[in-house]
Amino acid sequence: MVVLYVRGCCGESLPCSTRGASVLCASTCAQMAGCVSRVELAVSCQSLLDRDLGSRSDPLCVLLQEVGGGQWAELDRTERIKNCQNPEFCKKLIVDYYFEKVQKLKFGVYDIDNKSFDLNDDDYLGGIECTLGQVVSSSLFTRPLELKQGKPAGKGTITVQCSDHDSDGSHDLIGAFETTLAQLQQAGDGSPVEFECIHPEKKQKKKSYKNSGILRVKSCKIETEYSFLDYVMGGCQINFTVGVDFTGSNGDPKSPDSLHYISPDGVNEYLIAIWSVGSVVQDYDTDKLFPAFGFGAQVPPSWQVSHEFALNFNPSNPYCQGIQGIVDAYRHILPQIRLYGPTNFSPIINHVARFAAHSAQQGTASQYFILLIITDGEITDLDQTRQAIVDASKLPMSIIIVGVGAADFRAMEFLDGDSGVLKSLSGEPAARDIVQFVPFRQFQSAPREALSQVVLAEVPKQLVSYYKWRGWPPGRLPEAKSV
Repeated sequence: MVVLYVRGCCGESLPCSTRGASVLCASTCAQMAGCVSRVELAVSCQSLLDRDLGSRSDPLCVLLQEVGGGQWAELDRTERIKNCQNPEFCKKLIVDYYFEKVQKLKFGVYDIDNKSFDLNDDDYLGGIECTLGQVVSSSLFTRPLELKQGKPAGKGTITVQCSDHDSDGSHDLIGAFETTLAQLQQAGDGSPVEFECIHPEKKQKKKSYKNSGILRVKSCKIETEYSFLDYVMGGCQINFTVGVDFTGSNGDPKSPDSLHYISPDGVNEYLIAIWSVGSVVQDYDTDKLFPAFGFGAQVPPSWQVSHEFALNFNPSNPYCQGIQGIVDAYRHILPQIRLYGPTNFSPIINHVARFAAHSAQQGTASQYFILLIITDGEITDLDQTRQAIVDASKLPMSIIIVGVGAADFRAMEFLDGDSGVLKSLSGEPAARDIVQFVPFRQFQSAPREALSQVVLAEVPKQLVSYYKWRGWPPGRLPEAKSV
C-alpha cells in the first residue's frame, strides 16, 4: 500500500512505522507571499514500488492543481532521488492557499529514468487526489497512493515496531511484526489478536531465539478525520457578528486624530477591519445577514451607556444585509451617538454565545459562530470576559479581536491564550483556544487581504476541534474513500 502523509509544522511523529506500504509524507508550512498565504509541502515517501531491474526506483513527486473542466496544471515538482524506495525530498512543493476556495490537488510519484522533463515516458509509482483544505487543516494527513482508482500501489501490509522509549530520542527496538488491516480488525468482543514481536538481529544471531514478546491487540476501529472543508461542504453555516468599540478613548469622530474619523477616501481602521474579515466570511453564510453591535457609547433617546446596542438601532432585528450593510449602519450611527466608556467585552460575547448555545442543542454540525470585536484599548471587565470566553469555549464559536490604534494590548494577548490555557477567575480552564488577537498596526502598510489571512488562520482548526470534541460529523458526509 502506498500512503500519503501531510505533516503540519508542529506535527508529532507517528508512534509506529508503516513499512511495507508506499508512503508519501508532506509537511506544511505557511508563509505570507504578498496577499496570498503560500504553503510549503515537504514530501517524503516510504516503501515505494520498485520498477527498475537491478536497482531501486529513482522517484520524483509532482504536484498538480485542477484548473477546471477536469483539466490539471502542474504547480511544482521535487528533485529526483536515485535508487531510493524511502525518499525524503529536499525541495518543497509550493502552492498558494485561499481559505475561500476549494483547491483540488493531485500528487503523483514517478520513477525517473531519463533526463526528459516530460513524465509520460516514466513509470508511475502511484498518486492521490485531495484538497488543499484537507492538507492544511490536518497536522498529519494520510492517504494510500493508488496506481488507479481502487487499485493500491503496494502490498497492503503494515509493519508495527515496538521500542523502548528514551527521552533523548534514541529508542531501542524491542521487536516488530507485519500484519494487515483485515487482521487487526479481527480484534474485538473479548477476543484479542496476538502477534510475535521479532527482533531481526537477535533472530539471526541466536538459534534459540523465539521472539521478544507477544503484542495483543484488544480492539481496532477506523475513525474518520474530518476537515474544515468537509464540514463546510457538508452544510455548516458560518455566522458572522461584529462588535465595534465606541468608547471615548477613540477620540471625537469629527477630528482627524480620531480612530473613528472617516478619511476623505471613505475609510478608517474600523472599516478596513470589517471589510477585510467580513469579505472572506460572508461567502460561508447563505443568507448574508450579519448582526452588528456597538458598545461603550451613550445612545439615544435615554443617552444611557450601552455595551450591546444594534448598529441599525433595531434591537429586535440587528441584522445587516451583507458587509456593505454593516458599513452603512456604522456610517449612519456614528454621528448619532456619544462616545463614552468603559470598554466591556463580556456583554457582546455572551450575546453571541446564547445563539451558539441554542444551535449546539440541535446536536449537529450545522452552524458555527465567529465574533469580530474591534477595539482601541484596554479592556475594563477582564474577569467577566475571561469567564465569558471559558463558557464560550464549550460552544461552536470563535472570537477574533482586532486592536486599532497605538494602545497597550497586553490584556488582549492574554485572552488569546497562545502563551497558555486561558482560565477564568475561579480557575476553570477553557475547553478550547477560541480567541485570536491581532493588532491592526502590524498591517497598516500591508495589503488589506493580509489582515484577514492572519485573523482567520485559526478558524478552520477551531471549528474542526469543536465538532471533533463533540463527536459530530459533517451534515452531509463526504464520499467514502478506499483505504
